[in-house]
Amino acid sequence: MSEYKNQPFFKLAIRFGLVFLVVVSIIKIVMAIFNTGSIAGMVNEYFSKDVWQQFVLIQLVMSAIYGLFMAGYYKFIRKQ
Repeated sequence: MSEYKNQPFFKLAIRFGLVFLVVVSIIKIVMAIFNTGSIAGMVNEYFSKDVWQQFVLIQLVMSAIYGLFMAGYYKFIRKQ
């Protein structure tokens, strides 16, 4: 795990955050398709005119927090 210690903090945070963003977004979208029963229901729930900004903002904030936390953990807290 020493490859994490040698990378710049923000590069590591962006990497963790992007992976989290993609994985969580896919999971939320797939779950919404199953919960609403159709793709149209998922689009209405997450991507309609008034709510898509909230969906994107929540995903970005969660990803940024996760990325910063995990980068801090691997860079400064975790013992080798």
